[in-house]
Amino acid sequence: MRKVTISACQFRVERTKSFDDFKNQVVELIEQVPQQSDYVIFPELFTVGLLTSFPNSEKLTARDLILIDKYTDDYKQLFIELAVEKKQVIIGGSHLERRDDKYYNIAYIFKPDGTYIEHKKTHIFPSESDWKTSEGDELAVFEIGPAKIALAVCYEAEIPEISRIYSINGAEIIFCPSYTFTEHGFWRVRHCAQARCIENQVYFVHCPTVGEPGTPLPNGFGRASILSPCDSAWSPNGIVSEGETNKNMVVTGTVDIDELYVNRKTGAATTFVDRTRRENIYTKYEPYRSYNRKK
Repeated sequence: MRKVTISACQFRVERTKSFDDFKNQVVELIEQVPQQSDYVIFPELFTVGLLTSFPNSEKLTARDLILIDKYTDDYKQLFIELAVEKKQVIIGGSHLERRDDKYYNIAYIFKPDGTYIEHKKTHIFPSESDWKTSEGDELAVFEIGPAKIALAVCYEAEIPEISRIYSINGAEIIFCPSYTFTEHGFWRVRHCAQARCIENQVYFVHCPTVGEPGTPLPNGFGRASILSPCDSAWSPNGIVSEGETNKNMVVTGTVDIDELYVNRKTGAATTFVDRTRRENIYTKYEPYRSYNRKK
């Protein structure tokens, strides 16, 4: 059995006067992570509290979130140091960052050796256009730590093709940092995350930003969860571990990677194979043919 322990840091955004305030929040939360955790994940855009460190921040709006790019180097250095110190793989949520004349919502995986890789969010949520956010064009699976992993940032969980591409290319765990402003948004991502587990017979880790920091920052609603397919090898509801709504906390669970491969062969629902087993049927219909011609 290949057991993997995962910790999701459900981060509650607070108003900050400096980067040190933010750093203290991060350190306080990560100190609650068990030492045996192989992977640690923080949420999407959990750095937004840094916007309140700017002068006259009460007069800023959500469109000014691009200002937090000022702290990009500090953010990266903090998580490089934490990954090395903790000897853990840390998915450092995501951060709004400028590249040339564009801004991207970039998620990072920080490794214990001090290096990191990045994933630019490929499908931005409609409201992100207010932040001048551009979209990335790459979907990659990484062999980092004891499993094959991939990143689906918030809205990317709602696009089934992304998780399908990941699973076909070997992903065993899909990590989803998210930031949903309403309960409706939370359930959209959560239900889609569970669906991606069932469709692809993979594990999915949903880690949201939460809190009510006040203007100009958006509220965050959610609760972190580590999810599995809904089959006899796991809990009937597909929940490995789950947090409390809107609480600053760490959620930890252990999953068996080898069980995924057993389940794909002998589970009650062998969806990983069956999704393509009858592809000859799908190709009879114009929307499917048109989609595949575009690929």
